Amino acid sequence: MPRGVGVSSSRLTSVASGVKIPYTWAMTEAELLQHIEVNPHIFGGKPIVRGVRIAVEHILGMLAAGDTPEKILEEYSFLEPEDIQACLLFAYKSMTGEQIYERVTVAKSS
Repeated sequence: MPRGVGVSSSRLTSVASGVKIPYTWAMTEAELLQHIEVNPHIFGGKPIVRGVRIAVEHILGMLAAGDTPEKILEEYSFLEPEDIQACLLFAYKSMTGEQIYERVTVAKSS
C-alpha cells in the first residue's frame, strides 16, 4: 500500500498524499464510495460528489493546487469531510486499476 494510505479492518484511517481530513468516525471504503456517483446527464458521466454537480476531478484539482480540505469545505459549505476523502479514495482506487465504477452509484439513463 502506498505511503499515506492506511486501511485498518477495512476502515480508512488516513488518506493519500498525507492529507488528513478531520472526521469523527472512520468509514468503510464502501461507505465512502457511496458519496460518489456517476450520472450520464451530469458532466458527461464524470464521477461527481453525491449529485451536487461537483466533479471528483475538481476536488482533486483543488487539492493538487495546494488548497486544504478545510478551505474546500469553507468554499463549498454543502460538502462534508467524507466527500473529500471519498474523492481521494476514488482516485486511489482508479490508479490501482481497480474497476471502481462497479462500486459507485450509477444513475440510469432515461
